[in-house]
Amino acid sequence: MPSNPPSLQPDIALQVKRLPHGQGLDLPAYATHGAVGMDVVSAEDITLAPGARHAVATGLAMAIPQGFEIQVRPRSGLALKHGISVPNAPGTIDSDYRGELKVILINHGSEPFEIRRGDRVAQLVLAPVTRAVWQAVEELDETQRGEGGFGSTGGVFALKT
Repeated sequence: MPSNPPSLQPDIALQVKRLPHGQGLDLPAYATHGAVGMDVVSAEDITLAPGARHAVATGLAMAIPQGFEIQVRPRSGLALKHGISVPNAPGTIDSDYRGELKVILINHGSEPFEIRRGDRVAQLVLAPVTRAVWQAVEELDETQRGEGGFGSTGGVFALKT
């Protein structure tokens, strides 16, 4: 299997350091050839009570190239089947951070959820970053939507909007 399908950009090298409590664990990896997110595993055993949050250790630190971020996203199966999610999804790991990658998880379910060392807990997506420069102006251009806010574009059948 080639490392990149023809339609994808070249692979970007990510330097990763296994911390002592991360020894023996798999590095983040793509589960399938077409996967966008890399599964990352827990380096600890915990039980997440209903409504509780925890920063799950991964045992990894990394150097993300400047101009990129890593987004931390929930695993859809954990979210659907157990209510386990990333409360700040997507979480962002900045390119200048060198500490341990921890995944903030929340249990939206009604039962305690056990996480064991080596369990896949989230997905990591490497993404390019575009930085903004603010430009103060007196007026903004007009659009069809204008100042219409929350719900102004409709689309909810049950609300007949």
